[in-house]
Amino acid sequence: MTTTDPVDSATTERVTATVEQLEQEGDIAADYIEELLDIADIDGDLALDVRAGRAYVSIEAEDKGSIALLSSPDTVQALQELTRIAVQNRTGRFSRLILDIGGSRNTREQELAVLVDRAIARLDDGATQASLPAMSSYERKLVHDIVAERGFVSESYGDGADRHTVIRRG
Repeated sequence: MTTTDPVDSATTERVTATVEQLEQEGDIAADYIEELLDIADIDGDLALDVRAGRAYVSIEAEDKGSIALLSSPDTVQALQELTRIAVQNRTGRFSRLILDIGGSRNTREQELAVLVDRAIARLDDGATQASLPAMSSYERKLVHDIVAERGFVSESYGDGADRHTVIRRG
């Protein structure tokens, strides 16, 4: 059993957002990102999707070098937050949209899987629990899913920027 973060008002709002509202979020986000790319003179193609109660916006480019600087985890996180604020400003609703730049989300998920595997190795070596570094709610959700796939349990502890995941045997 995996224990995830308690349901908060943002989660409740995300669950009740309609597909139409999420598509609207994606459209607003795409317009915002397109303007940013134009200002920075960066070529990129945008793709929109709605899945798991969230709007997903992806930026891809034939020339990976043109978006390489944008695809670092910290930059993706910052651009995602700016985009969420732009969407919220237009809709008046909290947005949980996910931004992916050049496959950054898949790369981060693979990095998180390595972190989980290292933590599990510490458990195999006799530790009773293993803590991971603080991360965003989306990353913690991915960690909870990876941990459950591996047959272990996890919980999130801490507040705000210090919120982190602890893994234990089931």
